[in-house]
Amino acid sequence: MRTETQAIIEKRLAGERLSVADGIRLLQNADLLSLGQGADLVRKQMHPENIVSFVIDRNINYTNVCSCQCKFCAFYCKPGDPEGYILSRDVLHAKIEETIQVGGTQLLIQGGLHPDLDLEYFEKLLRDIKAHFSIHIHSFSPPEIWDLANKSQLGIEEVIRRLRDAGLDSIPGGGAEILDDRVRHQISPNKIGWQQWMDVMTTAHKLGMKTTATMMFGHVETFEERILHMVRVREAQDQTGGFTAFIPWSFAPSNTELGGEGSTGVEYLRTLAVARLMLDNVPNLQASWVTQGAKMAQVALRFGANDFGSTMLEENVVRAAGVKTRVPLQEIIRCIEDAGYQAVQRNTHYERLKAFRKEV
Repeated sequence: MRTETQAIIEKRLAGERLSVADGIRLLQNADLLSLGQGADLVRKQMHPENIVSFVIDRNINYTNVCSCQCKFCAFYCKPGDPEGYILSRDVLHAKIEETIQVGGTQLLIQGGLHPDLDLEYFEKLLRDIKAHFSIHIHSFSPPEIWDLANKSQLGIEEVIRRLRDAGLDSIPGGGAEILDDRVRHQISPNKIGWQQWMDVMTTAHKLGMKTTATMMFGHVETFEERILHMVRVREAQDQTGGFTAFIPWSFAPSNTELGGEGSTGVEYLRTLAVARLMLDNVPNLQASWVTQGAKMAQVALRFGANDFGSTMLEENVVRAAGVKTRVPLQEIIRCIEDAGYQAVQRNTHYERLKAFRKEV
């Protein structure tokens, strides 16, 4: 006799779209191994080649000063705090140069909502980078872009257009947390609502820019809110097709005002697998070694993930919450190979740049 989990997975394998109720049932009740096997089968449908991709990049936080002061964040400083900083041009350029020297193709530049940094500051920053370096700029999350629109009293489309014309190539999915305003009011009451986050993304898509979508789970959200987050990404993707990847990671509670226990590895794998089953129109699913560690990221490759994320030569926000995982390039390649896949370096748009051959 088929179990409920098997019936839902077979529905997805047959090409049918899963409902919110299906997703909630899987999160609540599915046997973990059956769920993983189902997500792995869907992954193989979508990515039949036996490869796992990754990107070489650097996450540069240009400032830690932030007026938003989210309860889940251990990184920010309040405006006026003596520990606040803005990276100098020389330091920023040195970080970019180091990234390029090790084969980096992508910059993830993000920061807080600094009250003194306006749209013109970022246009100048982008033009300066592009004048000196040939690298893809995948930067500035929707809350940062919305903040710039408020400061400049311009529309979102105009702000994105100006950033694009200055050198911004694509937009990361930061600031999504959970796309539900009940949750957002609890964990980040000063941040934009979920619809505003999505408006930034769909506007960027309509301007021809690609973006990613993220989800930070394991704090105050319900299973239903976690699934609604996935469905809202899926519905937007139906309209624009602009999301290249979905990246779920677990909340790191240490040193934060929000606190709590965080998520277990089992809950991470369960959520990842359900995301692969729910998001039938988002091509790529990233494993999160940053929050879960390399071993769990290897397991994630059998729970629906087809991408190992990035080398992240620098990462500060999650480190501030007490998670200090580091996985060098050669270790990423080894992890992928030991999990039974060929490692392939990609760019931001998931185009393959270099395939690695396992040494024997």
